Amino acid sequence: MEKYELIAPCHFGLEAVLKREILDLGYEICKVEDGKVTFLADAQGIADANIFLRTTERILLKTGEVKAVTFDELFEKTKAIPWERYIPKDGRFWVAKANSIKSKLFSPSDIQSIMKKAIVERLKEVYHISWFPEDGSEFPIRVSFMKDIATIGIDTSGISLHKRGYRQMTVKAPITETLASALILLTPWNKDRILVDPFCGSGTFPIEAAMIAADIAPGMNRSFLAEQWRHLVPRGCWYQAKEEAMDRVKMDIETDIQGYDIDPEALKAARSNAKMAKVDKLIHLQQRPVSQLRHSKPYGFIITNPPYGERLEDREALPAIYKDLGESFRNLDKWSMYMITSYDRAENDIGRKADKNRKIYNGMLKTYFYQFLGPKPPRKTEKKESL
Repeated sequence: MEKYELIAPCHFGLEAVLKREILDLGYEICKVEDGKVTFLADAQGIADANIFLRTTERILLKTGEVKAVTFDELFEKTKAIPWERYIPKDGRFWVAKANSIKSKLFSPSDIQSIMKKAIVERLKEVYHISWFPEDGSEFPIRVSFMKDIATIGIDTSGISLHKRGYRQMTVKAPITETLASALILLTPWNKDRILVDPFCGSGTFPIEAAMIAADIAPGMNRSFLAEQWRHLVPRGCWYQAKEEAMDRVKMDIETDIQGYDIDPEALKAARSNAKMAKVDKLIHLQQRPVSQLRHSKPYGFIITNPPYGERLEDREALPAIYKDLGESFRNLDKWSMYMITSYDRAENDIGRKADKNRKIYNGMLKTYFYQFLGPKPPRKTEKKESL
């Protein structure tokens, strides 16, 4: 099979997690940059990446990388790309998104218009037609300018990959599924350890943890644009990936994954979403304030997204919320806590400085992933020796 360069965008600060996921799938990394990882894969890799990767927003099939400082240059260099390799005569194509950082060409609408014209001119010459019906499969093109270099790719995913299909109900300011997965994968948590989210909202952290525990591929129950690109990705590639995904699911596991929230509507949404994700049997959800967070066993994990106080009236409640979280955490025996927040007094109100913190951009919002590390549990052999 022909090899392609595929681009997987991710949240800034979480590139290492995505890189590890791609390597675990067996594909070769070309480049790791801020907010994206580029890797080599064949047609099977397009299907595998869309179905199995938990931490990327979409998979782009890279078609070119060009330097352009004028629109004439952008037109000619876009036209020089062999678009006929990707887009058939009846393909519906458009430049869906353009962004520009530190580049002379910065108007998204002008970039989109010029590139569309260039692609049309190329395909008119190749296919010897003057008009395109554009009633076939969709080929949305995305271009990203950085210091006058345009990276161009076709979106294979369609709807963003954070939309797994299970989140039918949400509460305000939910964390995305891809971000929640990436943060869980940044921790040492595994399916044999306790996980509690005391601010679970619509249940994203517990649901993503349960999917990781049961090895449920995030894309196994949804569709992708590239499924229609049979000239590039044979149907057999999708069948193979989905069959492997089904074979890997292990629902006969025992887990201790819990989600609490003080809001009954949030719990209603979380229960509905967990059921839709088919992991409701692996999660315990309960209406409970953070001040009542208790657990009898040691070495557990709190992984959570507490309130940020984006509105002024909400900010007044934050010191008490974070103080309660800190007190509950201190009462848990040998636990670790991982918390994403933009609240700048989080450590002060919790009453402990984080052992580590990591800057992560959640959209345009700068947040910190605070890591309060507890002791590692003894190995099973050590436990036996001490008996």
